[in-house]
Amino acid sequence: MSHFTTIQTEVRDLDALQDACAELGLKMYPNSHCRGYAGVNRMAEHVIALKGPYDIAVDSVEGGRYGFSADWWDGYVAREVGTGYCRLLQGYGVHKTLREARSRGLRTTRRIEADGSILLTLEGGSL
Repeated sequence: MSHFTTIQTEVRDLDALQDACAELGLKMYPNSHCRGYAGVNRMAEHVIALKGPYDIAVDSVEGGRYGFSADWWDGYVAREVGTGYCRLLQGYGVHKTLREARSRGLRTTRRIEADGSILLTLEGGSL
């Protein structure tokens, strides 16, 4: 029986996702086996290798987006990337924004607030 649960996201930039993974101390591999409960493995287009016993599968879905699948049993995935992938998706959003801003010639600064939220400031360019 599979325990993998898929969540569709608005992830469209694998380079920004890879940067978010690196910031969390994780690596993303192409065309790999994704580990799940009781030794169940599945192939995925990309796999985010976690430190615990499970991984995150990253597969393309309609519209050029990517969905994440993982085995959420016993909270292993949530401890590493947050419930519902929240820390991973927050990092992705930050890195995607920074990449877009730099491609437009904007200067960027990033500050982590006391509550863990991230404040991005974009400056420069012509409006």
